Amino acid sequence: MDAVAGRQHHEVLARLARVTDPELDEPVTTLGFITDVAVEGGHVAIRFRLPTYWCAANFAFLMAEDMRREVAALDWVQRVDVTLDDHMYADTINGGIRRGATFHEAFGNDAAADLDELRLTFNRKSFQRRQELLLRALLEAGRAPEMLVRLTVAGLHAACDDEVLGGLAARYLDRRDIPGSFDGGSLAFVDVQGRPLSAADAMRPYLRSLRNVAVNVEFNGALCRGLLAARFNEAQPDDREPTLRDFMLQALSRQTGEGQGHAQDTAPR
Repeated sequence: MDAVAGRQHHEVLARLARVTDPELDEPVTTLGFITDVAVEGGHVAIRFRLPTYWCAANFAFLMAEDMRREVAALDWVQRVDVTLDDHMYADTINGGIRRGATFHEAFGNDAAADLDELRLTFNRKSFQRRQELLLRALLEAGRAPEMLVRLTVAGLHAACDDEVLGGLAARYLDRRDIPGSFDGGSLAFVDVQGRPLSAADAMRPYLRSLRNVAVNVEFNGALCRGLLAARFNEAQPDDREPTLRDFMLQALSRQTGEGQGHAQDTAPR
């Protein structure tokens, strides 16, 4: 791969990292969904997979649509092909994305609803989860709740004075427009309806309410990774912590063993 091709490949991956699973709010690149990226001149071909054969078609369509839009934004890209593999609706989704169709146009009467409202619902959850992560990190770094409820967007950049906090702030600000438009003088932290956070002594209860959203997302994320790894039988490092895949394979092994034992017990002698 020459220098130009290498740079272009890196740029495509960087754009794909901006695409998240709508439910998990994690990049498709981190989740292991992307299986191949091919760049030839101005043509980019992307292949991806999902944890199960029956993953929700609307989620899959959202991700495919977002991949195409993000990569097409690169000024040197002339054509983007996105292909979903090993999915029950792969042909319908791939055909719709190729034609530039909407979800409803691709699925016709089988489409339960338009994706705009679904996208907004998950963007709101994403806003809440990112806000919770950033607020907790700032509190752990010694920032006072009294300061945080009054902090402006411009002041947030100064308050996030290391790489970790800066990264969390950047991700949060990427969703800060969900409650409404903002500028440097706007409050950094508002609720999902755009209302200012109440008195500083209410910060902990507010964070507890946000934690419910985060717990659901984190559990679904672990489940997703486990299903993906189990489905494609991917090797894992020996020094890692046990994952959902380990427990799934262990349970499957026990079931198989019990089934073989039962077969032996009932075999004619």
